[in-house]
Amino acid sequence: MAVKDRDRFSTATRIRLLGEQTAARVYRSQTKRQARRSRLTGRAALLALVLCTLVVALAYPIREYVSQRAEIADLQREKAQAAERVEKLRDLKARWQDDTYAEQQIRQRLHYVMPGETGFVVVDPGAAKQSHTDLGAADRPWYANVWDGVDKSDASDR
Repeated sequence: MAVKDRDRFSTATRIRLLGEQTAARVYRSQTKRQARRSRLTGRAALLALVLCTLVVALAYPIREYVSQRAEIADLQREKAQAAERVEKLRDLKARWQDDTYAEQQIRQRLHYVMPGETGFVVVDPGAAKQSHTDLGAADRPWYANVWDGVDKSDASDR
C-alpha cells in the first residue's frame, strides 16, 4: 500500500486528476450552455433586424399610397358627379333657348298673362287658417323662432 499511497500523492498523479476534473467541469458547462442556448442565431437576428427596418421604412410610404388612392377615388367620383351636373345644366340651357318653354316658365313663375287675358290668383282657404306654430322652424322668420324659444323656456320654469 505504500506504493499506492505514494502514487496517489505524486505530482504527476495530482496533475492528471486535476486535468480530468477540469475537463469534466468544462464538458458539463458546455452541455449546460448548449441546453440553455437559444435557437436564435446571429443570422436569424440579423434577418429579423433587416425585416423590422424594412417594415418601419416602408410603413409611411405605403400609408401615403393608400390614402392617395382613396383621395383619387373620391376625386374621380366628384368628377363624375360634376360631369352629370354639367350635362343637366346644358339640357336646361337648351330648354331655355326654346321660346315656348321660356314663355311657359315666365307665366308659371311670375304670373304673367298675355295681353287680352285675365289673370287669377286662387287663394287656398285652408292655407289662411294655418297658424305660425304649424309651420316648420325653417319656414318661419327667425324672430318667430326666437320668441317661441323664449315662450317655451318660460313655460318650462313654471
